Amino acid sequence: MARKTTTDDPLAPVTLAVGQEELLLDRAVQQVVAAARAADPDTDVRDLMPDALQPGTLAELTSPSLFAERKVVVVRNAQDLSADTIKDVKGYLGTPAEEITLVLLHAGGAKGKGLLDAARKAGAREVACPKMTKPADRLAFVRSEFRATGRSATPEACQALVDAIGSDLRELASAVSQLVADVEGTIDEAVVARYYTGRAEASSFTVADRAVEGRAAEALEALRWAVSTGVPPVLITSALAQGVRSIGKLASAPRGARPGDLARELGMPPWKIDRVRQQMRGWSADGVAIALRAVAEADAGVKGGGDDPEYALEKAVVTIARAARAGRR
Repeated sequence: MARKTTTDDPLAPVTLAVGQEELLLDRAVQQVVAAARAADPDTDVRDLMPDALQPGTLAELTSPSLFAERKVVVVRNAQDLSADTIKDVKGYLGTPAEEITLVLLHAGGAKGKGLLDAARKAGAREVACPKMTKPADRLAFVRSEFRATGRSATPEACQALVDAIGSDLRELASAVSQLVADVEGTIDEAVVARYYTGRAEASSFTVADRAVEGRAAEALEALRWAVSTGVPPVLITSALAQGVRSIGKLASAPRGARPGDLARELGMPPWKIDRVRQQMRGWSADGVAIALRAVAEADAGVKGGGDDPEYALEKAVVTIARAARAGRR
């Protein structure tokens, strides 16, 4: 009988890693392998793609060994296994072998859902590895990376790192590791700027920040740099929309409310409330409406509605910056 484990034990008989974020999937595998090799340095690791796992292969890999060696069997893209192999895996889930840990990596969609359900029903240890598509998710990831190292970073530093690096979790994790290794004490926004200034200046959010602050020349410079370094135009229009909407939300919020209360009501972190308050000086309700129309036109332009996406972005940036300055006259 397989050893009984808690759901948090990486040496549970079966680990189910669910999602499409490659870094998190790899980490789930690494955690199991590290735990197995800590228990037995001679642990045998088999890392397999679906085409390498034919009917009968799992039985061979999990058959008792004369030397009772520990083994980790990793099956990637388990949702793509053949119907016959899925039957083998389901059968194994009911009676997992001693000293063997099976790790199933599953995308989590409808394909192969029967295997996913069977593993869960069998009590598999589950690790969530969702694709992080939202900026807020990536920000939370960066914060957790710093916490895992026992180091502190300011909220502004975490946001600056996400703005500078972008959506690649591997690069974000690598950047955190570099900063932690190189910098003593609390990591702040100035440190991030020093290390990643070129990338930060090219980020879509820098373009948006300069535009909503009415700094047209700086916004255009950041825009041209961003485009030249390969930042997708759709990310820039998204950042512009987010910047203008944040100003509109805060402008319509009750006056005198505390940042913490506003953060909960508007769905923004408290530090961002302070930043948007500074950016919204000079904005009017008409200005917000004009800016939102400019963003919508730019969005259509970069998605095939125009001949020159860069011109569409430049026009939107200039319009937004003018709207930001209009109330200051």
